[in-house]
Amino acid sequence: MLRGSILALIATGALAGCSSLPTAGPTATDIMKQEVQDSQTRFDLVDIDENVVRALVAAPHESFQARFKKYGKPPEPTIGVGDVLSVSIWEAAGGGLFGASPTDHVSAGSRSVAIPEQVVGQDGGISVPFAGRVPAAGLKPIQVQREVEERLGGKAIEPQAIVVVAKSLTNTATVTGEVIQGARVPLSLKGDRLLDLIAAAGGARAPVYETFVRLSRGDVTATIPMEALVSNPAENIYAHPGDVLTLVRLPQSFTVFGATGANTQVNFTAQHMTLVEALAKAGGLQDQRSDPGGVFLFRYEPPPVINKLGRPQLATGPEGTTPTVYRLDLSDARSYFFAERFPVEDKDIIYVANADLNELQKFFSLLNTLTGPVITGIVVRNSVP
Repeated sequence: MLRGSILALIATGALAGCSSLPTAGPTATDIMKQEVQDSQTRFDLVDIDENVVRALVAAPHESFQARFKKYGKPPEPTIGVGDVLSVSIWEAAGGGLFGASPTDHVSAGSRSVAIPEQVVGQDGGISVPFAGRVPAAGLKPIQVQREVEERLGGKAIEPQAIVVVAKSLTNTATVTGEVIQGARVPLSLKGDRLLDLIAAAGGARAPVYETFVRLSRGDVTATIPMEALVSNPAENIYAHPGDVLTLVRLPQSFTVFGATGANTQVNFTAQHMTLVEALAKAGGLQDQRSDPGGVFLFRYEPPPVINKLGRPQLATGPEGTTPTVYRLDLSDARSYFFAERFPVEDKDIIYVANADLNELQKFFSLLNTLTGPVITGIVVRNSVP
């Protein structure tokens, strides 16, 4: 009787300690119970189905086309302060205003003179002999030509002028970043697109799926993946003077915990990755531990996504986001099709819960560890004559 009491006492102690058994994390039941505690919603629990997948796939993403839609093809460039201009003047006959000089060129009775290149000053003008200070900033070269000809009309013999922008600082865009050779790229008259600027600066030196493009224009800045810029022609918008294009390398990753083949951080190898691909990269579910109905994905969702999902806005996450837990039930064959389309995002956490039966097995293993020596001792003692 004493032996039985001892075994009962050990079993009772083991049962009392069952709640503190070692585990990789909460069970599926535990997570679902924790959605609401003390009458307060701690996170939104969303079961993955066709409607959820459609809402996430259709969720809006940052877009150059949308953010800069009011800008089209840039207008014909104008001269700005700091630009370098070259001015040449022709007279219809010799013996005119400019006379003979080392820079004169005589052809078919006409005479031309090239004025040394000069920078457009802070006052927006350039100096032309006998014409004075000629305004140039904000004008097109043809307009400056006409102004020079008009000012020389009563002094030179039928003057004709040609104004050329030898070097422009205002009609340029800047390309910079850690994965590209920085450069100030002159914009051509035909119009240059963003990929033209990147190519002119030597191209990106990081994998496309790890590279992000940040465009700053005026007081607006937007960032999209390089892969989106390459694959979607609509995102390859025209560059405008003064644009700053920055290429940064931002490796994307997600983390996997629980009853999977590997608990690890996994880097993206493409811009897009689905939940089924993520689980495969983590070694899949463990047969002896996992609960196929307890595959969870944790992330913070912005208000537009929460609205599409029809869930309450908690706004307890960073920048007003809502903590959201998605649950996938892989015991339902249809869920594999959902997982094949469910998008995984940067910094997502995937957790596969242990099956409830696994916790029971742990209890019996603990019970066997505690009672095994006692039972062995009893058997040995009873076997002694």
